Amino acid sequence: MDILTSKANGILTIEFNRPEKKNAITAAMYQMMADALNDGEKDSSVRVILITGKPEIFTAGNDLEDFLKNTSISSDRPVAQFMRALSTATKPVMAAVAGAAVGIGTTMLMHCDLVYAAENAKFSMPFTQLGLCPEFASSLLLPQVAGYQRAAEKLLLGEAFSAREAYEMGLVSKVLPVAELAAFAQGQAAKLAALPAASLRVTKRLMKSNHGGAVEARMVEENRHFGQMLGAPEAKEAFTAFFEKRKPDFTKFG
Repeated sequence: MDILTSKANGILTIEFNRPEKKNAITAAMYQMMADALNDGEKDSSVRVILITGKPEIFTAGNDLEDFLKNTSISSDRPVAQFMRALSTATKPVMAAVAGAAVGIGTTMLMHCDLVYAAENAKFSMPFTQLGLCPEFASSLLLPQVAGYQRAAEKLLLGEAFSAREAYEMGLVSKVLPVAELAAFAQGQAAKLAALPAASLRVTKRLMKSNHGGAVEARMVEENRHFGQMLGAPEAKEAFTAFFEKRKPDFTKFG
């Protein structure tokens, strides 16, 4: 299975399990994750949700071949279901990130409550490099977390940045050696699972209540632009260059 899920001791673990493809996410994987999040939301035995990958890779983002087969912006498509389930989760959501976290691998972290990173973690949001725009409300949430100037650097240039910089920006809660990440994240999840579930839900709701509507509105706005840009010449050049293993040439576009 490309997505592994398990429940134990109040913790629902969702794990990327496609290392041979750098955990690149397909529509089927988004659906599995959305279904797992929705199930965890309904299951009273689940107290906390933990999303993780492999020691060498969190996720390379979208599987581009699979992604380009379905460029619909429908709210029912699997990625939209996943985004909605994660952004509206009422229970604490944690992420443990090692290796690369590309595109949605980084933007999804802004909807998690606790994010722990290994020293080998690398984050990137290369949307402009693909002729696209930010998604998953990252154009709203990253400036709130990191400040406008640092967010602009990451979103406009789309270049990768380290776990240490992510920590300094406030995107991650703690940086750990790779070998210690999984055990530490499990330990933190166990602490949350032992606390009163109602207290955790209310505390999370209070912290997020000021911008819940704004996040949903921004996701809709980004999605509209994203869908339009997918069919534009710049994106076509970016994807063609990717598959041809060459550098894209955007100089011919205004």
